[in-house]
Amino acid sequence: MSDPKSRRTLAVVALIVIAFAIGPFVPRPYDYVLNEACIQAIAVLGLGILLGLCGQMSLCQAAFLGIGSYATAILETHYGWPFWAVLPAGTLAAAAIGFLIGWPALRLSGHYLALATIGFGFIVQIVFINWKDLTNGPDGITGVTAGTLGKINLDDYHAFYYVILVLLIACTYVAVRIKQTRVGRAFEAIRENEIAAAAMGINVPRYKIIAFVLASAYAGLAGVLFATNLRFVSPDTYSFDLSVVFLVMLVIGGASSIGGAILGAIALTFLPEWLRPLKTSYIMVYGAAVVAMVIFMPQGLAGLWRVRLPKRTVKPPPPLRAAQPETT
Repeated sequence: MSDPKSRRTLAVVALIVIAFAIGPFVPRPYDYVLNEACIQAIAVLGLGILLGLCGQMSLCQAAFLGIGSYATAILETHYGWPFWAVLPAGTLAAAAIGFLIGWPALRLSGHYLALATIGFGFIVQIVFINWKDLTNGPDGITGVTAGTLGKINLDDYHAFYYVILVLLIACTYVAVRIKQTRVGRAFEAIRENEIAAAAMGINVPRYKIIAFVLASAYAGLAGVLFATNLRFVSPDTYSFDLSVVFLVMLVIGGASSIGGAILGAIALTFLPEWLRPLKTSYIMVYGAAVVAMVIFMPQGLAGLWRVRLPKRTVKPPPPLRAAQPETT
């Protein structure tokens, strides 16, 4: 097991086994918080594909989370759809809207793109508040449930944790595979230099749209799970502040690291719970902790793992020998 790749695989398998094993032993109310951490990790993974891999700033991830959540609540409470039908529907709804918004927005870049995504996020929240016939306005929608899987009641947080965990593992696998494919290499080329990528024959607008749709789909899936875990949707939840929190989670974990996105989401979801005994001082300590992590860990939490990995040594090529003259 001296090969770094084998050690990394073993570590991933061990983490998955631990994640499945700890589910029944998480006490209340931390079972709900653990579910929320895994759900937010899915949303941050999508942002990692768009920002960390493709280099495109987005501050409307919470809006797509809200689209997935409201699709879940509306289809379940108004039309009686079961959870397993709502799951792909909410994901596809967010992806479709992401395509419609991303097509014109991604013609922009830099802070202009960030401003465009901020505006879209505010528009979505205003729609949630004012379209009362569909969204019930500021009062939100109650009665969102996960139903059952055979004899298992998925409305129990411990049981629903395993649904979320399986989907998180699947999303992580898809993100890893994307990073290893031609699409992932095109994303990285665009992140480094869009002009150079276009000169190499990469269709920059097309790949930027693909990244935006993937990020939207991840957020939509997280939104379905978020509404089901919370059992209630309200427009106040999906504000610009939540998009900023997702961005901070990604930066703290490591913007270009898939594992770092998950670590950042879990760490910053549990940090407020750990700081809750501080009461009124909690926000100050929370902010100081985030600033300290940004300053002293510029590569995020994932950077700590890279430091501990042994560096692969490359043997130098053998010295060239002078050609011997031929003898006749």
